[in-house]
Amino acid sequence: MKQIYVYTMSLGCPKNFVDTEILTGNLLSANIGLTESPADADVYMINTCAFIPPARAEAESFIRKAVAWKKKKPETRKIAICGCLVQWDKKMDIAEKYPEVDLWLGIDKIANIAKYIRGLYDKNTGKPVRSCSDKPEFIHDENTPRLQLTPKHYAYIKIADGCDNRCAYCSIPGIRGGLRSRSSESILKEAEALIANGCRELIIIAQDTTAFGKDLHKLHENLPSLLKKLDALKGNFWIRILYTHPAHFSDELIAVLKNAKHILPYIDMPLQHISDRILMSMGRKVRSEQIKILLSKLRAEIPGIAIRTTFLVGYPGETEEDFKELANFVRTQKFERLGAFTYYPEPGTPASAFPDKVPDDVAEKRKDIIMRIQAENSLERNTMLAGKVLEVLVDKIANGQAIGRTFMDSPDIDNTVKVKIGKSKVSSGDLLKVKIKSAGIYDVEGLLVNSDS
Repeated sequence: MKQIYVYTMSLGCPKNFVDTEILTGNLLSANIGLTESPADADVYMINTCAFIPPARAEAESFIRKAVAWKKKKPETRKIAICGCLVQWDKKMDIAEKYPEVDLWLGIDKIANIAKYIRGLYDKNTGKPVRSCSDKPEFIHDENTPRLQLTPKHYAYIKIADGCDNRCAYCSIPGIRGGLRSRSSESILKEAEALIANGCRELIIIAQDTTAFGKDLHKLHENLPSLLKKLDALKGNFWIRILYTHPAHFSDELIAVLKNAKHILPYIDMPLQHISDRILMSMGRKVRSEQIKILLSKLRAEIPGIAIRTTFLVGYPGETEEDFKELANFVRTQKFERLGAFTYYPEPGTPASAFPDKVPDDVAEKRKDIIMRIQAENSLERNTMLAGKVLEVLVDKIANGQAIGRTFMDSPDIDNTVKVKIGKSKVSSGDLLKVKIKSAGIYDVEGLLVNSDS
């Protein structure tokens, strides 16, 4: 039997990244090798994102790279495209553009990808293979083979997949299907295994983490209950929570966050907008006043909490008054971490048919204004850190510096801390005490006080 080697490219968000870990785990468990170099690969595999047009454009750019790679050895090389783009491309418009692709695989098939990869060589019909269900139902558990592709000291735990929120602008339910929660027992077993293997940060993710358990219809299967159980696990580790929804926060959840030992005082909560008119049109199920009350409650109950959010500008019908309300909100709230994005009409979503489109140049200008306000807020907050001693989790060592993150920072999307370590023995995954010396808009620098590795 031919030994097959696969080169893997993962695109998109951490939720998609977990799928890539499952794909590669299945390959290894079936004795299919992985390689970091396309030159050494038999199969060029891309796990795609398709959330908005730029994500699909990025996926196509990598498909074109794979096609060029295949043309160098067309008799033996294969291309496999997986994940969200395959689910999105229901009319197969993209698939028809790239006849060189050998395998198009949807979300439900990722845990069995090895079977399809071997089939490309065993059957070798030369015809593209496509396997994709209309409504994904797959959700992994602790027994699903998975290769941790993050550094050893942090890992993503996907507690659910799919979404039932049906926001007017969002294509995710049509791509990833309805909400599917894992059991608490499965999640706890995965967390225990990661901690035992040296993981220092468990990052809880889903399309909407606060919706966890709603589909299970069990009394104690919800996010507060799950977090209590995770927090009770033994070990020296952090728990970070991403992708919460403001409409699904409860006093019980806030109490859990407040009293937890391991859960960081950090919450990622995409708000999307603050104008009531726009929030209603978006189908966000929450009003401006409710958002403001929730933010005040979080800051009052959990002093020092870092709140990350995102906003969507240029949504159909967004007037100058709506935008000014949003800009003033960002200016006064002074969020610790923030991202802004322009609206893209997604085919098949209600908002794509809404009137009063906002011109692209206006949307881009509005995004720039929001990010300029945030840059001022961020610099102000970072400057206030000077002289303080913070705990920093080291992600990597480079050029005599440790580069890491505080409790306020999620990997790859938030700020970093650069630490001069001199001759000190510091490794990735160490927790350092760092005195902040200087600040930039998004990153700070400091000196090593002592370490706890």
